[in-house]
Formats: sequence, C-alpha cells, structure tokens
Amino acid sequence: MNLTLGFSPCPNDTFIFDALVNKHIDTEGLEFDVQLEDVQTLNRWAIEGRMDLSKISYGVLPLITNPYIVLQSGGALGKGVGPLLISQKPNANLAQAIENMTIAIPGEHTTAHMLFSLAFPQAHRKQFVLFSEIEDMVLSGKVDAGVIIHENRFTYQAKGLTNLIDLGHYWEETTANPIPLGGIVAKRSLGPALIEKVDRLIQASVAWSFDRYPQISDYIRAHAQEMDESVMRQHIDLYVNEFSRRLGAQGELAVQKLLSVYSTLRPGSVIQEPVFNEV
Repeated sequence: MNLTLGFSPCPNDTFIFDALVNKHIDTEGLEFDVQLEDVQTLNRWAIEGRMDLSKISYGVLPLITNPYIVLQSGGALGKGVGPLLISQKPNANLAQAIENMTIAIPGEHTTAHMLFSLAFPQAHRKQFVLFSEIEDMVLSGKVDAGVIIHENRFTYQAKGLTNLIDLGHYWEETTANPIPLGGIVAKRSLGPALIEKVDRLIQASVAWSFDRYPQISDYIRAHAQEMDESVMRQHIDLYVNEFSRRLGAQGELAVQKLLSVYSTLRPGSVIQEPVFNEV
C-alpha cells in the first residue's frame, strides 16, 4: 500500500523518517511517496487535505482536526526550543513599540505565529514569509524584527542580530508546559488499524536513528544543504527527544493548551475530538 508523506528537509525530520522512508526497518508492506517541503507549504497542504501523513506546525492543528488526527510519534516538543524574536538592535520598550513594528513571521499557520500572537496580541504589521528569508529581511531593514525558527536559532548571533525575546520561554513561563512545535498527522479516513501501524513504524524509525546517533546519516546530510555537521547535531539535539518517540500525557496536555490559546484568540472555533491517536 502506498501512502503520501510530507515532512521538511530539516535534520530533525530527516533524522525521524530516515529508517522509515529508506526501509532500514520493516515497513510491513507500506510504501511512502515522500514530499520534502518547508513547514508553511506542509501546513497549507494539510488545510487542503493533500497528504495522507504530514508534519505540521501545531499552530495549524485547530484548522485540520476534522480530516486529521495527531500521531503519538515523530513530533517536536520540549523546553528551550521555541522561536525567537530578533532585530538589529535591542529595544528596551518592546511592549510599547511592537504595535508600530513590521514583523516577519515564518508562515501564518505556524506555531511560531501563535506564540508570537500570545505574547504580542497588539502587533498587526506582520509579513508572512519563508523562515529561511527572515534573517536577511531583518539585516536589510525590510522589516523591523523577525521570528526565527529551526537552524536560524544557531546563526543569528554570528550575523550581528539581537534576541529581543525568547517566545518559547514566554510560553513556558505563562503556561508551565513544554512547547508544542510540530506534530505528525494522519488522515482519519485511513482507519484506526492503519493509523496505529504507521504510528508504530514512525516510533521504530525514531528508535533506529537514536541507536546510531551521533552518527549523521547520508540521508540527513543530503537534505541539510550547506549546514555543517555540528549545526545538524544542534538541530537534532534541540528538536528530537522523548516526545518524538511518544507524545504521552504530558505532550498531549501541552498541545491541548495550545488549542485552548487558539480558541481564546479565535472564539467560535470547533475542535474535532479525539485529537490524538492512542496506541
């Protein structure tokens, strides 16, 4: 059986799916048609219902709970892993200044946008762009500040940029939960048995990579573009952890809190239950 699967080329995702898509583990008769795309494209495709299985930002989850259910394995949650708001220089009066600042955001339906909106509901001058464009937009002065994610967390300081606020730290202080960044969703129409199998196989794929870490596989290296291996490992260390093996009760609670925040920001939204696959 062939299933469509979307995830990003970032080291944390290729680390998670390496064994599954390259058949280093027994896939039990399943074949995967893989599409590697940036997270905002994957979020848009999820809204369109394009993929059978996909990595998504938890920020888009409230819009897709009718066709999709969240898998236990393969996601990214944790502490100290949130997006950062950066600029060319510090701003001691950020809370007052933010309303008049132009902010680059890595996609409208990203978790980064939701965390930024929680911290700064008064900010309205937003530009939604690819995450990889944000550092250059801030450096060139096209925007006053930008929300960065992924490997840009490790490169902004070397480019002379300043961290105005750690939005992940703000979330942790405000909610006392780990940060739900991204998860893996499956179409409910696949049925419980197939969804359970895929969930189990992704968990096995994560275990396969962990068993060989800190070795960086050719698959991870091939999709990491110009990133050196030390940055690849930083990326994996930051975003792949025990929550990637299994979401569990604590992870589910964090995601539910994010859904609650979404309901506060957008009253009247309806969430399809159950949200999570239970295996």
